[in-house]
Amino acid sequence: MKYILLSVLLFAATARAEVIKIVSSLPRTGSANAQSQSIVYGIKMAIEEVGGKIGDYTIAYEDWDDASPERGQWDPAIEAANAQKAVKDKDIMAYIGTYNSGAAKISMPVLNQAGLLMVSPANSYPGLTKPGMGEANEPAVYRPSGKVTYFRVVPADDIQGDVAANFAKDTGVKKVFILHDRELYGKGVADVFKRVAGKLGLEITGYEGIDVKAANYRSLVTKIKSTGADLVYFGGTTQTGAGQIAKDLVSAGVKAKLMMPDGCREFALIDSAGADNLNDRAYVTFGGVPATELKGKGAEFYANYKKKFNAEPEAYAVYGYESGRVALEAIRRAGKKDRDAITDACRHIRDFEGALGKWSFDENGDTTLKVMMVETIHDGKFTPVKVVGQ
Repeated sequence: MKYILLSVLLFAATARAEVIKIVSSLPRTGSANAQSQSIVYGIKMAIEEVGGKIGDYTIAYEDWDDASPERGQWDPAIEAANAQKAVKDKDIMAYIGTYNSGAAKISMPVLNQAGLLMVSPANSYPGLTKPGMGEANEPAVYRPSGKVTYFRVVPADDIQGDVAANFAKDTGVKKVFILHDRELYGKGVADVFKRVAGKLGLEITGYEGIDVKAANYRSLVTKIKSTGADLVYFGGTTQTGAGQIAKDLVSAGVKAKLMMPDGCREFALIDSAGADNLNDRAYVTFGGVPATELKGKGAEFYANYKKKFNAEPEAYAVYGYESGRVALEAIRRAGKKDRDAITDACRHIRDFEGALGKWSFDENGDTTLKVMMVETIHDGKFTPVKVVGQ
């Protein structure tokens, strides 16, 4: 009986050792679900491409929600619980997330302390990785182990805010009213835009944080109208009021253009605001180029996505795919089921031939890619206007 029990235990241990889990923590509840679903599809495509195997290991994937019905978007308590759950599951070797930069602040130090690889397909707040670009204690506060364990495949907002302000200047904007949603990502990119716009000589006619739970912004829009601003810049997401702001600007007869960052680059924005309230007057900045413009492996991804899901990918789908490929590459290079070894392998990824082109991670865990796209909405569709950084 002892030998039988021992054999069973050894078999179970061996089986467990041969499974490596990758999990994602993304807002799967609320209007960001369409975007996060596209990211999940991308991750699954990356895993399917390797046949769900890396060496002798079977790759298992789990799709976790970090949003709640009460908030309708990411929830700090749920993200914290997800990070703790991931640390405790010794089969988990990679954590893909988060979508929101504010959520990353919560999970980053927890995962870092455990040496668990974290790859974000969407976070863009500079302070998560770049010294001197955020609060005084950033990014060290997210690295209690002293090591870099967090990586992102999207350009950060110090690039995005700069591109947006320069585009505004180049298109003849003179006066800007700046809004933000008071969240880490939204306020962060708004602050970059404000700083660069000021240096470029644009007049800042106002700078205010909005109440994201407000039913409308009519009084605020009246104030904006009185300043004569010819551009309204909103630092935020579709989930934190972008659509309502667009509707209220048009309703009040405000002629100013509206510019938004990548957190609004989703089809849900058009559904929320209504195409007529955005057409040829709204601009969105986004890291990289539209999926239709991707080359090489990126073009293959786009074609395969369309064939598999019979739909256009959301903006972050390719970044979900790239994050999945990065996690798999780190596991392959490490060659063993060891969190520290896998994270260290990711640190050394250079000249990666990805769907986004050839790129590397720098010493902070940031991508070396700096290409940004400015798009407008025309006939209810995102339409390229300018590519910067190619």
